[in-house]
Amino acid sequence: MNRAALFDVDGTLTDTNHLHVTSWWEALRQAGHDVAMHDIHRAIGLPGEDLLDHLLGDGHHKDEYDTLGAAHDTLYGTYFDRLPPLDSAAELLRELHRRGWRVVLVTSAQDHELDALRRAIDADDAITATASADDVSEGKPAPDPVQHGLDLADAPAHSAVFVGDTVWDMKAGARAGVACVGLLCGGIPRADLEEAGARAVYRDPADLLGRLDQSPFALTPTGDGPPRPAGRELDP
Repeated sequence: MNRAALFDVDGTLTDTNHLHVTSWWEALRQAGHDVAMHDIHRAIGLPGEDLLDHLLGDGHHKDEYDTLGAAHDTLYGTYFDRLPPLDSAAELLRELHRRGWRVVLVTSAQDHELDALRRAIDADDAITATASADDVSEGKPAPDPVQHGLDLADAPAHSAVFVGDTVWDMKAGARAGVACVGLLCGGIPRADLEEAGARAVYRDPADLLGRLDQSPFALTPTGDGPPRPAGRELDP
């Protein structure tokens, strides 16, 4: 049985959430919209149009969306040559690959952003496939991106774990029927991740890597016997 290790990217494997916050804030400011950075932060992880619906009100500014999205992309694109990976992100992907997991990136980023993010992570040798916003008709929190990731890994939902940093990730994973792991490095509180469906929460990729044998990855069926029980996760 194939096992799928599904990963969000922004805020999960790369320390880029606040770069998106700043880019969206400036794009919105230039268009005359006063939106608090805190509110933008809580919307990060949604696809661009859904993010703008969430921040500006569904459908009220549709004529501006292309301009706002282009402004965000231009601003965020200035960081492409220096996007910071999170500590041990590449090592985590490689260790899961070494253990036989099919690693799939499941992101709301578009393909041109994903290329820059993959360069930052620098673990292409461990990545089986990628599912970007360009590959599905409906993004997170709909289950479509996660289900597409499962298809790419040729793995069933009960044999998969999805790691993310936002409530949108946790909701998408839960709706797709996979075990969800939350990371705090994206800036979303533990309680919010757990309420949205996280089975366990860790500080960052390094914390998850250090406790991999006690994580939901140790609970996932392998097809060669019963899953091993994982211990209760400790507060970071």
